[in-house]
Amino acid sequence: MFLSSGDTQMGRGEPIGDTAKVISSMVDIVMIRTFAHRDVERFAADSKVPVINALTDEYHPCQLLADMQTWLEHRGDMRGKTVCWLGDGNNMCHSYINAAKLLGFHLKIACPAGFEPSAEILAFAGDSVTIEADPKLAVAGAHLLVTDVWASMGQETEAEVRKAALEPYQLNRDLLSLADSDALYFHCLPAHREEEITTDLMDDPNSIIWDEAENRLHAQKALIEFLLQS
Repeated sequence: MFLSSGDTQMGRGEPIGDTAKVISSMVDIVMIRTFAHRDVERFAADSKVPVINALTDEYHPCQLLADMQTWLEHRGDMRGKTVCWLGDGNNMCHSYINAAKLLGFHLKIACPAGFEPSAEILAFAGDSVTIEADPKLAVAGAHLLVTDVWASMGQETEAEVRKAALEPYQLNRDLLSLADSDALYFHCLPAHREEEITTDLMDDPNSIIWDEAENRLHAQKALIEFLLQS
């Protein structure tokens, strides 16, 4: 069952908690994709069934699951590896910060001043994460490079300013050459080609971005199975 914001009474002012009580009485799992992370937390607080965060302004855990599955398929355990995040410290970056702490890899975040991730989320990760303004230093020796769009949802009016600030952090062949010789690279898609990532890397025969995209399906199937059996 799919419900848009216009299909529920929340659009008419019903409290999120009331909607959660009604919907969760009719289904086994709820998946919410919205802007404000606090809305998902409020819904989950009154839900009788598991609530999956499909994406918020703070986190993108479902994509993170797909990314970790893709790494596991191609390279095995993440523990002890170095991951470099290139660009804006956005919701996807926040999910990588949490993963670094939980899965035992080191995350280097390459971003300019003013584009750092949440200080509160960084504090959770402790010494699992470092921030480096110089992208060349950040990618050196990394086993995995990850990027995302430069203007996330709600930031469209800032697109040109963000592009100017983030251009040095483009994932391209030159930066990739500084990483580990067996390094992989991810993009959660959709991509703005020749902005955060070059077309030649997107279309490289060795690119596993398309495996990463496919694994969104498989990772979510596994998550649903896990929740139904818990």
